[in-house]
Amino acid sequence: MHAIRFKIGRLFQFAAAFVSAWMLTASAPLHAQSGDPGFDTYVQSLWPKAQARGVSRATFDRVTSGLRYNARVVALDRDNLGSPPSPNTPIPSFAPYKAKHVDAARIGGGRRVHDRLLPLLSRIEQRTGVPTSIMIAIYGHETAYGQVTGNFDLPEALATLAYEGRRRSLFEPELIATMVMVEQGVPRSALKGSWAGAFGYPQFLPSVYLQVAEDGDGDGVARIWSSEADAIESIGSYLRRAGWRAGQPWGVAVTVPASFNRGAVANRLTPTRCPRVFDRHSRWRSMAEWRAAGIQPLSGRWPEGNIQATLLEPDGPGRTAYLLTGNYRAILDYNCSNFYALSVGLLADEIDR
Repeated sequence: MHAIRFKIGRLFQFAAAFVSAWMLTASAPLHAQSGDPGFDTYVQSLWPKAQARGVSRATFDRVTSGLRYNARVVALDRDNLGSPPSPNTPIPSFAPYKAKHVDAARIGGGRRVHDRLLPLLSRIEQRTGVPTSIMIAIYGHETAYGQVTGNFDLPEALATLAYEGRRRSLFEPELIATMVMVEQGVPRSALKGSWAGAFGYPQFLPSVYLQVAEDGDGDGVARIWSSEADAIESIGSYLRRAGWRAGQPWGVAVTVPASFNRGAVANRLTPTRCPRVFDRHSRWRSMAEWRAAGIQPLSGRWPEGNIQATLLEPDGPGRTAYLLTGNYRAILDYNCSNFYALSVGLLADEIDR
């Protein structure tokens, strides 16, 4: 379970990091002819690897026919890589991000979609244990409830990024995964999405689709690009595999007393991944222990005392803080960003109101 969670989460985090970029470039031209004669040679060299994954020659040819090196994809990739932040780079305030991502449009849209799909959502919640509002909040964050999914040709974008070479170990397997998808019945025409390879309403990478996508409407294909039932079922499947525990909240907004000793709960473990995310979290303590330390929930209601949580103060002392459970970590597995996971949880709370 943990190995599956790490692999899926690491791939998903990469794709999700580029959502804002492809939203800005969703109408960009699909092709930018480069005249690079090595591109087609590289693509054709992948046939033995595709064949080893069970891809037929007919499917390989159908997926790769007409692919061209897309210079626009490479430019977008380079623009968004930038220089990795140093450990001392200040982290911006959460409040502006929250105002943008938990806004009236997303809240109102989420409530309408939630009400429209409630019978379906309730069935999925029974199967996965994931609350209906959490699934809808991720749907809203990823693609504005299906309105913005990207229009880049996935095999072309992935082939371009793999050929470019800096992260071939990531993109080449994703390209071959698109061939496996077509071999398993996904239409070639459905392979449209972001320049970084994510597609469909949940913005799955192809390898993630193969691992977790589920058929929610019973037609035999997990059509996450056109079926809300399939997309939301697959989001629930993802979070369940990431360790979601039914009956527990994702977290609770709290106030921290001025006298609170933060040093006593500082986390002294070294995170193995996403260090700038997990370094900001305290040690795990039970809700009962946090309550005894003088922390108070803004709602006035405490979760069960035995539930374990970490403390996060995204905007520093004196501002709204959060006690975050293991279910918050499942959202982080979808996209390893505290701002993303907090805004998903807060949007879900607003949808529930």
